[in-house]
Amino acid sequence: MSHFKKQGFTLLEVLVALAVLAIGLAAVIKVSMENAENTRYLRDKSIAHWVAMNVLTEIQVREKWLTRKGVAIMAEHEWYWLLKISETVDDELRRLEVQVYYHSKDEEPIAILVGFVGAPKSYSR
Repeated sequence: MSHFKKQGFTLLEVLVALAVLAIGLAAVIKVSMENAENTRYLRDKSIAHWVAMNVLTEIQVREKWLTRKGVAIMAEHEWYWLLKISETVDDELRRLEVQVYYHSKDEEPIAILVGFVGAPKSYSR
């Protein structure tokens, strides 16, 4: 009569393996979520930069400044922008800073773009 030794995992071994697997999966999920958040942030920053470029381009094409703040629709979202005008050492040149916000009540802009344009004749200090 031969004795066959039963082989298998004990309950403790199975629990340890499940714990290791759970820790590994939690790390993978965390990295995936951080990656998705970074991708969203970079997408929004790129779109906000495009909004700022459009505002500066419109000012350069029209050669006049109609307003110093506004809303632009891009990528099915409303982007809020604010234009800051500064003088330069050249009386005929102005520094324009366009700040773009994701929400109207945000304190920090998601994108800032600086450009220079000739001062319009009707510019007042």
